[in-house]
Amino acid sequence: MSARSDTRFMALALSLGRRGQGNTGSNPAVGCVIVKAGRIVGRGWTQPGGRPHAETQALAQAGSAAQGSTAYVTLEPCAHHGKTPPCAEALIDAKVARVVVALQDSDPRVDGAGIARLEKAGIDVETGVCADEAEADLTGFLLRTEQGRPLVTLKLASSFDGRIATGTGESQWITGPEARRVVHAMRVRHDAVMVGGGTARHDDPSLTVRGLGVDHQPARVVVSRRLDVPLLGNLARTAREIPVLLCHGRDADPMLQKTWADLGAHLVSCAARGSQLDPQDVLKQLGAYGLTRVFCEGGSALAAALIEADLVDRLVGFTAGVAIGAEGLPNIGALGLGKLSEAARFDLDAVRRIGPDICHEWRRAL
Repeated sequence: MSARSDTRFMALALSLGRRGQGNTGSNPAVGCVIVKAGRIVGRGWTQPGGRPHAETQALAQAGSAAQGSTAYVTLEPCAHHGKTPPCAEALIDAKVARVVVALQDSDPRVDGAGIARLEKAGIDVETGVCADEAEADLTGFLLRTEQGRPLVTLKLASSFDGRIATGTGESQWITGPEARRVVHAMRVRHDAVMVGGGTARHDDPSLTVRGLGVDHQPARVVVSRRLDVPLLGNLARTAREIPVLLCHGRDADPMLQKTWADLGAHLVSCAARGSQLDPQDVLKQLGAYGLTRVFCEGGSALAAALIEADLVDRLVGFTAGVAIGAEGLPNIGALGLGKLSEAARFDLDAVRRIGPDICHEWRRAL
């Protein structure tokens, strides 16, 4: 295969892998394409819950045509026995001739062992094809493996002058329906949607994906030290149907904890930092729960806490052509900056028009 063909088939494998984002549990959302004589004979991606793996799906589709083929995989095939046999072994048993891997797996159970097993079996292995794209797609899995926390995407929808509500608290709707639909599409590609306690109290959100015809929902996370979240709200009423994780302080009222547990919520005890929960510990606990991708929708205090702690990996802004004024609520709370050089910086990835609004996407500055 030429380098151009390798890039083309790996790009397809990456697009397949993205289908699993937000729906593979703690497992990585991987894509696999099997090609023989220039023709695709098998395709697969990590299935809901994390199994079957992408390679297993693609090999099953390819059948006997996998013999002598090239397999394109977005992450190094696993080499350890878990709930399923190693994917590296499955590729060997299928007698593929060549495996092209975008990114080596940093999971200590794999970390080169899958590649070594393939090479030992006489299979030609090439790595690093579309590595940057694969790393971007798999950042959440890699962060949880290497740092114990999920990827955080912070979404902010605001007026032209950076306000998320009027001085009286009115916020629905600053952006248009087209932007809100895009937000739902972003939610579904994450394991969880997260808000602060203030947003849960004032907006009574459901935090679900609506209007897209999807058959799964991300978990809902509320960060509230005192656990003062409405017991008759949307989250409480649906906690048994769609997971609700309540990140609370260790000093939260035990009776409230019991009440929420009885409603079906999962209680997550977190360390405090000053008057707020420590965002580092919140994300550590969410990582331990198995989350790899979290979509944070504010409010302003939680946004500020995450930015101040340098925990925002991706920033998505929706800006509407409306001005609210200084009395409105800012989209990010106080950061206590004394110098501009201390401000968090992000690199621009993309800008696009969504109906009457602008969507701009940023990533953590290198």
